[in-house]
Amino acid sequence: MTPSLRTTTASAPVRLDFAGGWTDVPPFSATEGGAVVAAAIALRTHAQAVCGGHDVRLVSEDLDDEVTLPDGLTPVPDGRLDLLKAALRLHPVGPCTLTTRSDVPPGSGLGSSGSLDVALVAALAAVRGFPLSPTDLAEEGCRLERDEAGIAGGRQDQYIAALGGFQYFEFLDPAVTATPLVLDREFAVELERSLVLCYTGMSRISGRTIARVIAAFERRDAKVVRALHGLKEVAAQMAEALRAGDLPRTGALLSRNWSLQCELDPAMRTDDMARLEASVSAAGALGGKAAGSGAGGCMFFVAPGRADEVAQAARAGGAALLPVTWSPEGVRVC
Repeated sequence: MTPSLRTTTASAPVRLDFAGGWTDVPPFSATEGGAVVAAAIALRTHAQAVCGGHDVRLVSEDLDDEVTLPDGLTPVPDGRLDLLKAALRLHPVGPCTLTTRSDVPPGSGLGSSGSLDVALVAALAAVRGFPLSPTDLAEEGCRLERDEAGIAGGRQDQYIAALGGFQYFEFLDPAVTATPLVLDREFAVELERSLVLCYTGMSRISGRTIARVIAAFERRDAKVVRALHGLKEVAAQMAEALRAGDLPRTGALLSRNWSLQCELDPAMRTDDMARLEASVSAAGALGGKAAGSGAGGCMFFVAPGRADEVAQAARAGGAALLPVTWSPEGVRVC
């Protein structure tokens, strides 16, 4: 009789970063302290571990790629499914099939990599019989991406994926403080209904871009230092605007955040993004910004009472639209 295989599936939400992105990235987050406002949405990443068999099989449905490794061979990075290999170095489970997929396109800027970090850790930790708290899953997800996979970045994506909801994060490395933002129910519904989330194409943000921003901060480039501090201030203001249910202020702060973000590096705003901004502004959007680092990926706009017109303008400009539904729940395992 063939022995039964142990199967564990985990999923975690992606997010909209309303304000403060880039301030959670070292060294700013270590020396100055960062602040980010983020909200989890119902689009999710998924990781499934089926343990048993004779080999280690890695499958990415989104990349249409598959790698098979002999059991006992330490997975080493070689440019193919390196995040999955890093997850198995961090949480080895023996022979298994590890499969991942995402509800969002690659390079969306919605924090799908950090979300997948958390889903992978949650699935593998559960297989090993070591379920972790949401905060521990966030930290393990950060460790997976930054230490094991060697990918530079901040920590907001892993934390919002683990915790869900609306959160105001404060970063002073290594400490992270997460303060849930409680929105008026009617305002949360109105905000959800007023948002238009547009995918402009895969993000072209690169390690070189991140390195340029970090290097500019380290040499105390006045423009970059001023922009990062401004982003931190906008995050605090955004938290208050959301608590107060102030939709016009929320839209204005999204645009202010995007303006400051574009001061960090010339590559932030692509020509396609600039054309999209012009189209949706003419159609009635109050304000908006890139989701995530910029240079492509998604943008989202607030358009109370004009969401249909803004969505139509975005489609006419070639953008694909993604649904927005708030996710009060973070990572889950089954």
